[in-house]
Amino acid sequence: MELRSLKSYTGLGNKLLISLNLRYEEVERTLLMFVVYTLTSVGLIWLELSTVSLFLDQYGADKLPWIYIASAGIGSGLGFIYSWLQKIMPLRRVIVVILLLMAVPLFLFRFGIGIENITIAGLSLAFLTTFMMWLWVEACYLLNDLNTSITANQLFNIREIKRTYPIISSGFLVAGVISGFSLPLILYFVPLNNVTIVSGLMIILGSGILLYLSEKYQQSFPDSSRWIPEEDEEEFSTRRIKGPLQGYILPLIIFFVMAEVLYVLIDFQFFYQLELQNQAVDGASKIASFLGLFEGILSSCQVATQWFASSRLVERIGVFGTAMVLPLGAIALGLFSFTGAITGLFSVFVGLVILRFLDELLHYTLIETTGPVLFQPLPENIRSDVQTMVNGVAEPFSTGLSGLIILAILWLCRLILDSNQTGFQDRQGLIFVIAIIISGLLWLGVIWLIRNQYVGLLVRSAGKGRFGVLDVDMRALKRSVVETLEKGVSEEDKRSCIELLSQIDQKNLGEILAPLLQVMSPALQCQSLEVMLNHPNPVYLKQVQSLTQASVPPEVLALALRYIWLTESEPDISQLRPYLQSSVDPVVRGTAAALIMRRGDREQKAEATNVLRRMITSKQEKERVMGVRALGEADYLQGLRLYVPSLLQDESLRVRKYCMDVIAATHLESYYPSLLRGLSYKSTREAALQALVRLGNDAIPMLVRLADDTHKSDLVRLQAWTAISEIGTIEALDSLVNRMMTTWGMTRRNILRRLLKMPGEVGIEGVLERVGRSGLEILVEQELMFLGQIYAGIVDLSGVDMNSTTSHSTALEEVNGKLTTDYTEILLRSLKLLELDAIEQCFLLMKFLYPLGSIQAAAFNIKSDSRSNVARGLEILDNTVDISCKRSLIDILDQNSYEEKLSSLSDLVVYQPMAPSDRLRHLLDFRHFLSDWALACCLQMAREARWSLTAEQTLVCLSHPTGFVREAALAYLRMASQRALVELLPNLRNDPDPLVADQVEQMIVEFGIG
Repeated sequence: MELRSLKSYTGLGNKLLISLNLRYEEVERTLLMFVVYTLTSVGLIWLELSTVSLFLDQYGADKLPWIYIASAGIGSGLGFIYSWLQKIMPLRRVIVVILLLMAVPLFLFRFGIGIENITIAGLSLAFLTTFMMWLWVEACYLLNDLNTSITANQLFNIREIKRTYPIISSGFLVAGVISGFSLPLILYFVPLNNVTIVSGLMIILGSGILLYLSEKYQQSFPDSSRWIPEEDEEEFSTRRIKGPLQGYILPLIIFFVMAEVLYVLIDFQFFYQLELQNQAVDGASKIASFLGLFEGILSSCQVATQWFASSRLVERIGVFGTAMVLPLGAIALGLFSFTGAITGLFSVFVGLVILRFLDELLHYTLIETTGPVLFQPLPENIRSDVQTMVNGVAEPFSTGLSGLIILAILWLCRLILDSNQTGFQDRQGLIFVIAIIISGLLWLGVIWLIRNQYVGLLVRSAGKGRFGVLDVDMRALKRSVVETLEKGVSEEDKRSCIELLSQIDQKNLGEILAPLLQVMSPALQCQSLEVMLNHPNPVYLKQVQSLTQASVPPEVLALALRYIWLTESEPDISQLRPYLQSSVDPVVRGTAAALIMRRGDREQKAEATNVLRRMITSKQEKERVMGVRALGEADYLQGLRLYVPSLLQDESLRVRKYCMDVIAATHLESYYPSLLRGLSYKSTREAALQALVRLGNDAIPMLVRLADDTHKSDLVRLQAWTAISEIGTIEALDSLVNRMMTTWGMTRRNILRRLLKMPGEVGIEGVLERVGRSGLEILVEQELMFLGQIYAGIVDLSGVDMNSTTSHSTALEEVNGKLTTDYTEILLRSLKLLELDAIEQCFLLMKFLYPLGSIQAAAFNIKSDSRSNVARGLEILDNTVDISCKRSLIDILDQNSYEEKLSSLSDLVVYQPMAPSDRLRHLLDFRHFLSDWALACCLQMAREARWSLTAEQTLVCLSHPTGFVREAALAYLRMASQRALVELLPNLRNDPDPLVADQVEQMIVEFGIG
């Protein structure tokens, strides 16, 4: 019963994780971050609503512009303070201290509220306190968002944050629901003046949870120390922006400025009208209650929109269609409010409430969703800088700019309107509504400008992999591609456009390419027809048929014929018969014959078979090549399969290559071994690999057997893994991931590289789904544990002097005309090569968790001989990686001595000093993890030093698949036990390695074995 309950719970938990798009190891961090953001946001929203109520009730909305202007400077100043704190204390401490700094003034504000009899510079303490409270609210929102964003970026890598941050960020929306509906209840028990204390307690509670989170996951935060020298920092961080990027970045900044300007204009006029509606006694409590209910209803709609509508709307109408919803809505509601106020149907206040609701709803859902996408066309090396400039400079600046605009409008209203006249406030409100409409129109113009630049940058970056399908406004992209293909630009640009379309919209690319076929060059016609054949559609038959009636090259005609007869529901095969004449180009003739063999009747197939038989037996190479190529397009070979053996032995390399494709296309299982043999030869390797990939899942079992065969060359085994990765199915991923977990050394390295190179990060996602972050961390720890054994070997064997153990000379020097060898030095060198291999595997594994560019940059700099470059690489690694063993890894890479490196691995490896002979035997116990060269060096070292090895170690090395390891084992056995060697030599006579076989024969002669 207990087991059944556990299974049902686990199943329910898995379904919940799938619905939330989370993985098990992300749940705790995501939930804690969500709770922290929700608690702090609840406190801040309570503080904001109470502050707004107090300010409007006592001092009015006409002083709000000064708050907007002052908040611009406050935002920039706090950003500077945040940066300064990171220089004097660890980041995991900074994020907690920031929350405490946010909370402390809230308790102090309580003492200044309501004290009117104390003045400072002519202003009452109560006014200054309320004014500072509003400024502090704005500052705390900025700090809280910044703190949450930075903490999340440290706790989650770039792939995890795509799944987790939408849940974390929704904490603010959930907080709006909680705080909005609970504020009237809070005010029932707590006076409005004391809400600041309750808000401070909520923020302190959030800081306590964040403290626990930062301590438990402290490996996620970089060390406070900095490796990069000060003189290098400017060069390291400077980015130059020029060319087309300048024309995109400026409108991008204006986009966010206009969003903030429109938000502040609506915000000001909403509070202004709210003040006018609540000028009676106890107006502050009424305003607070109204705002609480308004916030609760609004936040409920925001949560529903964010969770269920935002992403779907982006997919349906595109990024820019979604971005236009808010300005269009603001313009429409502005006109609605203006019309209602002019006609007297309703007051300006009603229109502003609706407008405020729409702006808040869409600003924090649709704009927050589409905003980050607008940065995607920017190169990665400047993207973060531009985002920082927008969030840290442009947005605070736009708030101050909005304040100045509001002051200008208020001055203009007093200038042209009589403030003593009845209805002054309504007319002033109408002027602000007009300003809102104008701002919406300007914002629409900026969006239109960005869209043109956006698509242009994406087209220029075609093939660079900087964007995904969801990042692209498909309609705008298609228009840009059509313009590029129609204009007289270079052939290379047109080819790039076709490649771009084939990558992101294969099924619908015929809609663009088919009408342009007539005006394309033959090369582009071939490329277009090839990609259209991946998803043939009868809709475009007329455009393709027009090519058969024009004078086009044979290659284009052959592709057009194939498209026509593959898409027509009832093709007239008799129209292909004229193309079977011997006078027709072999390319077209072979294609026609293959199509007839696919869809013709018995008599037609017989005729086509005879045509292909004559072609594949012709003395002309081109005839044979085109005939074999056509065989690969036919469904059945029938009697032509008898010619496959001779075609595989054809003198023409092109014939042999196409024959391999025939084997794959027609699934001739008896000839599959020929495809595997083809991987062994340079001339046919690529063709054999593509044929095996074409077989798909059918080829996986035999490719796995080939890759697992240690007696095959490393190159052939690598080709087998490459073929499996290019097949790319679920079964292929299963095979690769399973072998990645159970293999070691070069085999694992090859598999990791293949997985990383799979297009669309399929391999990366496949590994994360099957192994997870925790599994990859275990693999990294395995590599570090192996490094611990290597370092122990280097430390214990470094003091061995071969002079003290043998009579031979040491070092690589010439004595009596012969070169003698220091086997200690060679063994140590092989162990250091193993160190480099293990470190490389650590970097490969980290590429599955973190951005490829960051890990690649760190690895490149760490390999440098320059101390400054190494420091830069370590800095990148420290700020990118958050695995539990990060500190050990960085200490290993930081050019320390081997003793220090070994000490840094004390949590993973317990080091006990050993005698050199014991350490060598201990290393041989790890022979499955040693490279072939290191294993041979261990044997040679044992032979030269006359150290004894176990019988098991010796016998296993004698049967090793690598020849020079067996050779070293024979040399050791000759020194250690000639009696055992004499018994084993007869069984070793037929060794596949010629050098080992010669060595065995010499020993047989030497020992006089019959």
